[in-house]
Amino acid sequence: MQINLNRQSGVPLVRQLYQEMADRIRSGLLEEGAPLPSIRHLSRQANVSFMTVVQAYELLEQEGLITRVQGKGTYVRRTNRRDGTVERKDSGYDWQHTIADYLPRAQFWRQLQQNTLPDTEISFSLISLSPDLVLQLDWAKMMQRIVADDPAVLFSYGPVQGDAVLREAAAVYLRSFGLALRPEEMIVMNGAQQGIDQVARCFVGPGDTVVTEAPTYSAAIDVFRGRGALVRSVPVDEEGMRVDLLAAMFDDKPPKLIYTVPTYHNPTGTVMSARRRAQLLELAESCRCLILEDDPWSEICFGSKPPAPIKSMDRHGHVIYLKSFSKFLAPGCRVAILAATGTILNRLAAAKALTDLGSPLLTQRVVAACLTSPLMNRYLRQLQTELRKRRDRVLTLLQRHASNKVRWTVPQGGFFLWLTMPDRISADELLIAARQRQIDFLPGSVCYPGEPEANHLRICFSNAEEAKLDEGISRLCDLIDESMERAPHAVRPPVM
Repeated sequence: MQINLNRQSGVPLVRQLYQEMADRIRSGLLEEGAPLPSIRHLSRQANVSFMTVVQAYELLEQEGLITRVQGKGTYVRRTNRRDGTVERKDSGYDWQHTIADYLPRAQFWRQLQQNTLPDTEISFSLISLSPDLVLQLDWAKMMQRIVADDPAVLFSYGPVQGDAVLREAAAVYLRSFGLALRPEEMIVMNGAQQGIDQVARCFVGPGDTVVTEAPTYSAAIDVFRGRGALVRSVPVDEEGMRVDLLAAMFDDKPPKLIYTVPTYHNPTGTVMSARRRAQLLELAESCRCLILEDDPWSEICFGSKPPAPIKSMDRHGHVIYLKSFSKFLAPGCRVAILAATGTILNRLAAAKALTDLGSPLLTQRVVAACLTSPLMNRYLRQLQTELRKRRDRVLTLLQRHASNKVRWTVPQGGFFLWLTMPDRISADELLIAARQRQIDFLPGSVCYPGEPEANHLRICFSNAEEAKLDEGISRLCDLIDESMERAPHAVRPPVM
């Protein structure tokens, strides 16, 4: 376990050490029951005082993440044992704990692992479309036609920057969003996740500051923390990222990168106002930093169109625009584009060449065929209609079944909504009980780069079968009611 503490960050070493350990535990890199280093050993390893480690372990114990067994040592707490004690046999692989890794957290990996549990009847956790919503595009026929017309797509490597046919189709498609992008300004990625990783590999290193919204997309946090960055967060309200609070950070240490999901923000569903988009770009220009604008589902709007992307106002190359086509076409196609200008584009293309030999040609051609299909507009209208019906159904069910102490957002687009419970309720603990009743959701704690707020959860309404929405929301509300009855009224003190 590699411990990276930044002594120039201004964050107390106790807090940094606590966060390093907590992130590993919450994301499963340190498994339940695993022994933790002794105070003396961790003090030497992290090059901090004995008392710093003692205080960090005390914070972890207060959070219920570890347990200390008299005469035996300190262990990751087992969630299935009330006393937290450890009954764990050497599997034969325990020696692997001596091999250092450089993963400070892997919340998204853990989420994906949990999403593959075979016994979950109703899933609200994974952002994807149920097959009945996308099969109307008839993917099989499109693929057959493309291969018949040009069999070489199965046997040729595509250009590292991406297939010219797809980049041309994407440029035309994005004009309706107010983006005047040229095909040569785009790089095709194997999904948006690779795009985030490529930007981080290029421009983020140990000690750099990255700013995200709080909460934000959990996998982005994993990537930035994995690069050794100091990830600072800015709250969101009904207008999106609090740019006024971000401006105050610039006086301390300007960030190198700002990561934002301004349209139907993941996970809250809010939309950043046009005013704040302009202010954010102005801030980036003033300190010469980059903005990574992640835009997975701006097509999925339930009313008036959202403001134009920040990239549409970019005149000096501060914005890297990331557009996924997988989310609204088919998650399995794994196709997205990164758009940038100047030497930023060249460096990103070079980074892509180090990662792979180009994205698969067949899927690129299929996505290009979708974007240029005369059926595309009708498909998007139908998708918007169906998803709005599901959103409205979930809102009606929450009004009917949820306690008046529970609040939720009313998203104007996208695939999910954000639910907030009383402070004393932990969504992480609720998830354990939910899985016993064959439902799941995304606990909000994984979406915070710093100390998590545990009383939120995200409900995705695009993936579960429509017939199961009623039963799933009813079960979830019953669980929340039961948790509120059992939970103590005292609010857990924050970690300082």
